[in-house]
Amino acid sequence: MLENDWLRRRWFEFRQGHSIYLAFILSFTNFILITYRLLIERIPALQNIFTDLWIFIIFFILVYIPASILIGRWHRITQLKVETTIGMLENPLFARMYRIMLDVQLGRATKEEIEEIRKILLDIEKKMYNNTNQH
Repeated sequence: MLENDWLRRRWFEFRQGHSIYLAFILSFTNFILITYRLLIERIPALQNIFTDLWIFIIFFILVYIPASILIGRWHRITQLKVETTIGMLENPLFARMYRIMLDVQLGRATKEEIEEIRKILLDIEKKMYNNTNQH
């Protein structure tokens, strides 16, 4: 990545913070409240069981979180390999690195190409192992 991508990095971080954390919390809370309002409050038998919103929230969390974990585990075991493979096949950096690796083996890669990929990989390693290099 270019060093002058400050605004793009902040945009990426904003989207990650929003979609992974804040929107998740808001949508989870919204889901609980709407379910309570449209299901529990309109069915008298359920109102007798869940006399208060807090009782429903506790019950909901006790059922929903384990169900989500099981579904997430199923996803990781069965679907994540497919998603990762598709993502790698569409990644231009991945394609370039492997093309240059093949070209190195076949003697077709230039020293400049090899050094460029080497620099990219070293930069990635530095960021991974030296987390103090924040942009």
